[in-house]
Formats: sequence, C-alpha cells, structure tokens
Amino acid sequence: MVKALIFDVFGTVVDWRTGVSQDVATYCAEAGLSVDSVAFAVAWRNLYQPAMEAIRSEGRGYVPLDVLHRENLDKVLVDFSLDAAVGEADRVRLNRAWEKLPPWPDSLPGLKRLKTRYPIAPCSNGSIALMTWLARYGGLPWDAILGAEIARDYKPKPAVYRASAAAFGMRPEETMMVAAHNSDLEAARSAGLKTAFFPRPTEHGDNQTVDLEATSDWDVIATDMVDLADQLVD
Repeated sequence: MVKALIFDVFGTVVDWRTGVSQDVATYCAEAGLSVDSVAFAVAWRNLYQPAMEAIRSEGRGYVPLDVLHRENLDKVLVDFSLDAAVGEADRVRLNRAWEKLPPWPDSLPGLKRLKTRYPIAPCSNGSIALMTWLARYGGLPWDAILGAEIARDYKPKPAVYRASAAAFGMRPEETMMVAAHNSDLEAARSAGLKTAFFPRPTEHGDNQTVDLEATSDWDVIATDMVDLADQLVD
C-alpha cells in the first residue's frame, strides 16, 4: 500500500520553459537587450543534464543545483553574445528565475487533494533552498522538501529516490514517485518505488515529441494531477 507521494518538479509540477523565458524577457527589456528569451531558456535547460552528469559519474563532488544553474548561465550568456553586457548582480538576479516558475493549472488543486490522504514532497534535483522559494512563489503545499540535496547526488541515481522515501520513514515500496517523464519513473521503479505518470505535452513547446504517453505499465497512469488525485483519493 502506498503511504507517501514524492514528485518530480521541473516539468511535472511547474512550467520551467514559460517561467524562465518570461523572466529572461523581463530582464532583457529592462536592460535594453535583445534576445530570443525562449531559445535562451531552452539553451540554459539543455546544459542541465551534462552539468549533473559531472557529479553523477565523472567524479565531481556534490554541489547544489543553484550552483550548476549559475555556471550554465555564464556559458549561455557567452553563447548568446551577452557576456559583456550582464554584470554580476544581474547574473544573480537571472539565476533566481528558477525560483519563479508557474505551476501548471491542475497542479495546485491536485496536490491539495492528494495532501488530504498522503504526505507529499518534491523529489527533485533542485536544492532545498530552490524548492523552498519555488514553493513559496507558487503556493506548492509540500509537507517536506526531499530529493537531491538530502541524498547528496542527482536523479536518476537510486539513492535519491530511496533517501526521499526513508526521510518520510517509508520503505521504497510504500512510496510512489510521480513524474511526467518516463525515464524518471524507470529509475524510481528500479529503486523499488511505486510509480505514477501523467503527460505534460507542452513542457518543451507545441512540437514536443517525448513523454506524450506512458511507455510502460506504471502503477497509475493519469491525464493530469487532478485525475491522479481522483484515482488515489477516495
């Protein structure tokens, strides 16, 4: 029996593409800079996995995602010919774009209903600080902040899922990982957790080709967070 739910956040609970691109657009408009803010956001996000891989398998010690985001921001500013135009204070401001991501419309009503039956928490690669500010910005009703920082490693390493379950005092099989990404659920299942999937078909824009449907027989398959709550809450 599932006794706790943990969630992927970027893409599953919040819309990173819209949030980051809007914050970049606002900054550039105020600073008098011209940039394709969506392309900038996507380029920044594309450095996410390679940066974590240096920690997962290449011997770099754990650092919070906030640090990796900042290192990646510096690289993207060079790629977009903005390196000389954006000073340190503005880089600090831009890096906080990841703390201001809008929840998908069904996220809050679904989470609030799920919370009536289960303890809920993020199992994200985001740091505790990042997840805290993101929750305050979007009103996300977590019972705790779990994930990468408590495991000192990054998903999809099994330790991240297991540490999150253990932090709730649960065995892996008593904990359900919720994600809009099939690969995340594959890793969670391999770590012994139950799994729940629903798609976010515009996470990567209107022409998205990945994670449009479940690719395995996950324990629960829903259409969105509200449907997940309908299936899990009596």
